[in-house]
Amino acid sequence: MRLLPALLLSCWIPHAAAQARTELQARCEDTLGSTVSVLASRQQGYRLDHSRSYHDLTRMKGSARRNAYVLGLTHTESRVSIKVEGKMLSDPATGYECIAPRVEVLLSYLPIVVYVGREFPAGSCAYQEVLAHEMRHLNTYLDYLPKAEARVRAALAQRFQSKPLYARLGQAQTLLQRELDTGWMSYIKSEMARVETLQAAIDSPQEYARLGKVCAGEVQSLIKEARRSKT
Repeated sequence: MRLLPALLLSCWIPHAAAQARTELQARCEDTLGSTVSVLASRQQGYRLDHSRSYHDLTRMKGSARRNAYVLGLTHTESRVSIKVEGKMLSDPATGYECIAPRVEVLLSYLPIVVYVGREFPAGSCAYQEVLAHEMRHLNTYLDYLPKAEARVRAALAQRFQSKPLYARLGQAQTLLQRELDTGWMSYIKSEMARVETLQAAIDSPQEYARLGKVCAGEVQSLIKEARRSKT
């Protein structure tokens, strides 16, 4: 079970747990309204790149298996943006204040680049096989983003529950920002990073072995020819 990020319970004053609303609670809920969580994801497309050699791609990947060549590579980086604003009310008599935050979260990838080693002529059997493999990586990124969005949306809804948040005077904004900057940012980044486990499963030893044998050995022949031309 994944724990949702939240401030220490002692930091927020749980007025909402009381059976009868306090005067401050009534003012906050009736005047400020409910909290709002706005979450969106954005796909920014992809492009093909044939300018890199398999040596370049192997270095770029960095974590390729020993004695394995990287024939193609799908590269991107995830981005998480969190913005918060909100209305506040304070009650000096009790020493508490409330905030109805509007939390906006945007999940995205940098434009995805799909590399195919320049040793493989466009349209050749080897090229098509390497490209098909990289399309699996591309589609995994594209398919994963809305799933991450759904999980984060549910977590935000569970945390804020459409109710104003309460704290001691002068602390509400600071505590909320701290929760977003530490707990929520870390949680959302970890959700986005889970896609890399799916990507690693695509690059199995069996798949590397298969690509080395496709097209009647064309891949290995092109690699050997490229190696000879460098000597």
